[in-house]
Amino acid sequence: MFLTLHPYNYSTFNVCSAAPPNIVSDGLWGGKENGRVPLRSALPMFELQVLVIFSITQICNFFLRRLDFPEFIGQMMAGLILGPTIRMNEMDKLKFILFPYGSQDILASISSIGYALYIFITAVQMDLSMVTRTGHKAWTFAVMGLVAPLIITFSVQSSIKSLTHNYLEEICNDIPYVVLSHTVISFAVVASLLNELKILNSELGRLALSSVLVGDILGTTIGCISNMLMLQHELQKRIIFGISGFAFAIFVPLVFRPIMFLIIKHTKEGRPVDDGYLYGIIVLVCGLGWTSVYIGQDFILGAFVLGLAVPEGPPLGAALVKKLQFFSSSLFLPIFVTCGVMKADLGLPLSKRAFVGIGGFIFFTHLIKMIAYVIPALICKIPLKDALALALILNAKGTVDVGIFSGLYDEKLFSAQTYGVMMISIMIIACIVKWSVKILYDPSRKYAGYQRRTIMSLKPEAELRILACIHKQYNIPAITDVLDLCSPTTEKPIIVDALHLIELVGRTSPIFISHRLQKTVSCSHKSYSDDLILALDLYEHENYGGVTSHTFTAISPPTLMHEDVCQLALDKVASIIILPFHRRWTVDGGVESDDKNIRALNCKVLEIAPCTIGILVTRSLLQNNMSIKLAMVFLGGRDDREALCLAKRTITNPRINLVVYHLTVEQHMPNLEYLLDNEALNEIKKIITHYCTEKVSYQKVTVNDGPATSAMLRVIANEHDFFIVGRTHDNDLPQTEGLTNWSEFSELGVIGDLLASPDFESRAGVLVVQQQVKDK
Repeated sequence: MFLTLHPYNYSTFNVCSAAPPNIVSDGLWGGKENGRVPLRSALPMFELQVLVIFSITQICNFFLRRLDFPEFIGQMMAGLILGPTIRMNEMDKLKFILFPYGSQDILASISSIGYALYIFITAVQMDLSMVTRTGHKAWTFAVMGLVAPLIITFSVQSSIKSLTHNYLEEICNDIPYVVLSHTVISFAVVASLLNELKILNSELGRLALSSVLVGDILGTTIGCISNMLMLQHELQKRIIFGISGFAFAIFVPLVFRPIMFLIIKHTKEGRPVDDGYLYGIIVLVCGLGWTSVYIGQDFILGAFVLGLAVPEGPPLGAALVKKLQFFSSSLFLPIFVTCGVMKADLGLPLSKRAFVGIGGFIFFTHLIKMIAYVIPALICKIPLKDALALALILNAKGTVDVGIFSGLYDEKLFSAQTYGVMMISIMIIACIVKWSVKILYDPSRKYAGYQRRTIMSLKPEAELRILACIHKQYNIPAITDVLDLCSPTTEKPIIVDALHLIELVGRTSPIFISHRLQKTVSCSHKSYSDDLILALDLYEHENYGGVTSHTFTAISPPTLMHEDVCQLALDKVASIIILPFHRRWTVDGGVESDDKNIRALNCKVLEIAPCTIGILVTRSLLQNNMSIKLAMVFLGGRDDREALCLAKRTITNPRINLVVYHLTVEQHMPNLEYLLDNEALNEIKKIITHYCTEKVSYQKVTVNDGPATSAMLRVIANEHDFFIVGRTHDNDLPQTEGLTNWSEFSELGVIGDLLASPDFESRAGVLVVQQQVKDK
């Protein structure tokens, strides 16, 4: 049927194969008589093919990664190397031995299962409710990006068809499929690109995800309708398959989504989903794939629709992603991509006019898409650079497009020459998009020109705005202890914005929830957020008039959490961000937990935060209704002055006794920093002199080198309940000489690292303060 519609010349081969086929071999030294040698047996041959594909892919990635190519380009390069494009006598012989006739079918079939599962878990991670919740911007971008290229490109083709038919006769029938396949966009491709660029939870990334989610569903719908119209020529069959497809899209979510919720309901909170349910869903993916083929659609449609029916996120969505991620995305998807590109033969004779014609229509399609995205973006008052970046992101091509083009080529909907050009177009577009977006869009640019926010810049009676980050339940009482230290009163109020940070699992789209506007969160994390809301509401009630609290929840990848933290600090005009230290100790001093993701988050926030940062090291909680012995260790520098300014706010708390330890040397050279340090210390001395208070004391301690500083800190470590220290000091400071080499955690600074060291056997908490230093 398809050969009649598209009369291309395809070669026919007569191949002899064993029946029944040899699955396993008798080893290197056996099988000579019965033919069961390794290279004539299916399993050893498959294993050898996989080994070669992965080896070449990794070699290509080793070099391409250093040039910042997209990750899948190495897989496509492996396909070009192993395919018929590169022709050499000796290499052709090796390729024939490695990929004999018939073996490609086994490789393609197995890798296609991995591709179907990849589409399934991609759909599982899609939040379908975003289609109804997304704003008009995303709908506008999605509709314009699909409709405008199709209308304009097909209109141009129709108008010039008579002029170009003689010149482009050999590819004239291919153009509609080329245009349509380059118009649709894939959620998985865009999400992978955003994650690679580390802008998944940026403002631009969230808008792109919302737009591509709508566009992907609309594109899938258009693709299904196109399949029905192009592959069925009888009106009766079109009606039957159309009704079947519509019923399939409605039936699967209506029937299977309630079943998924029943599975979640029968899973105890905190317990993993039973493996039996997961295996049943995987079998269902295969069954629905067969059904979708039976009704005249592509086999991945069943996987896609079922994936949308699975509730995203924990526990079920996360369990399925965890179970299938390696098998589909890491193991068989690279093989699928390589096999898809191996079909392309760029060595076939292709006229320059045909090559220019195909490339021209691809370029024209993407140009119209760019314009269709940029114009609405500018109307929505998005900056030009961001509008161009968004348009480029929504033009991205990737692994899913290899699958789409490969499927169309298998259906003989366009020629081998056209297929080769389309494979090259994927590689070129993917590279251009990634490199261009990195140049155009810088997420940290939003901090440019931001007003300097430090504690020192606040007026004496001004409110203190704190952004407190929470990872686990045990962080909550530690944060309230710090709030107590800040002495909230009606004269000096505190506004607390608490941000509950949750790792993104089982979904693609990051979520940011303001609990003032929305009271529901992801079910598996509801207890944590509810406990945080309850604790802050209670603390606000106990400090009525002195504390105002707001709670937020951010669900995002660990590598991108710093964007949520800094963006909220920017929006709320915070003066200080409190970050829990990544290590937690047991009562006897042992390490209970050590989260590397939290440490990476803290280090990244220290680099780009728009305000002062405090890293909180908690050993034990402060006792209520008991006096607190607070110490501030002062060596000099902007961070120490910022920490001293914070320590001064604690004086109004009647429970706190503050001691300021000024570590100095016998001889020093007066400079600007020395004058600023003296001015800050004189304020503490004035408080002690004018108010004659015993709650504040100042001790000047002479230390001439690092060991003397360490010995002094060891003495006072157990005399206090809490320490406030600055993070950074001058490199040539005698007091810290030699201590940097022994520092374990650079984010704590030299003094903070010593006080947090288990060698000191101290149970005192430490707040390490860094003033905003980056020029905005």
